[in-house]
Amino acid sequence: MVEEEHKVAVLRPPYAAPMQSAVINICSGDTSVPDHIIWSLFNTLFLNWCCLGFMAYAYSVKSRDRKMVGDMIGAQSYGSTARCLNICALVVGLFLTIGLIVLIATGTVMSSHALSQMMRRNGN
Repeated sequence: MVEEEHKVAVLRPPYAAPMQSAVINICSGDTSVPDHIIWSLFNTLFLNWCCLGFMAYAYSVKSRDRKMVGDMIGAQSYGSTARCLNICALVVGLFLTIGLIVLIATGTVMSSHALSQMMRRNGN
């Protein structure tokens, strides 16, 4: 009977084990303030009408520099300015690119139409 009591005692869960918890503080750091540098670089390389893309890239670099120094308010200010300039550069760039394509297409159609009319006049 002593063996059976020993087995039962081993199988019971311990009731007096204290619960322990750990608190981990994660500092968000660089991820809380976006600098939009990739978007600015894209606008600088591809949609740089009126130099808005280059200006956005300059503000993005300033925002990244402010983050490195630890000035999160300045980084946020430069980052939001870079975002606004990127939006303006994208909108202006798309409108001017589409306008240029439409202008070239209509110019080609008009010149071919004028050329065909000139050929008909010379043929008569």
